[in-house]
Amino acid sequence: MSSKDLSISEMQKMQLDLYEKNKEKWGEMKPNDAKSHMLYMIEEIGECISIIKKKGIASIMENQDVRSRFLEEITDVQNYYIEILNRLKITPEEYSNAYIEKHNINMKRNYEKDNKEKYNTKTF
Repeated sequence: MSSKDLSISEMQKMQLDLYEKNKEKWGEMKPNDAKSHMLYMIEEIGECISIIKKKGIASIMENQDVRSRFLEEITDVQNYYIEILNRLKITPEEYSNAYIEKHNINMKRNYEKDNKEKYNTKTF
C-alpha cells in the first residue's frame, strides 16, 4: 500500500466518481440532500463513538483489528463530509480559506475563559 496525503480536491473527485457510478440508484445530486448526508455523517460518528466506548482508546492505538474498524468508520464520516461539500458546491479553495480563517480565530481564543462564561451562567 502506498502512502498518500489526499487533498480536499482529490477527495471531492473520488466522491464524485462514486456518485457517478451510483447515480441511477442515488438520484440527482441536489443541495437539499446535504441535510440527510449530515444526518448520515452523525450516524457514522456514533459508530466511531461506540468503538471508543466498547474497545477504548488503548485498543484503537494497539490492536490492529480495532484500529482498522475505527478507521473504516471515521472514513465513512469523511465520505459524508465530502459529499456535503459536493452537494453544496463548496470548492476546496472556499473551504480552505474558511478553515484558515477559523484557525486564526481559534489561535487567539482563550478557551478556558470562553467556556467559563458560556457554562457558568444561571440559565441552567
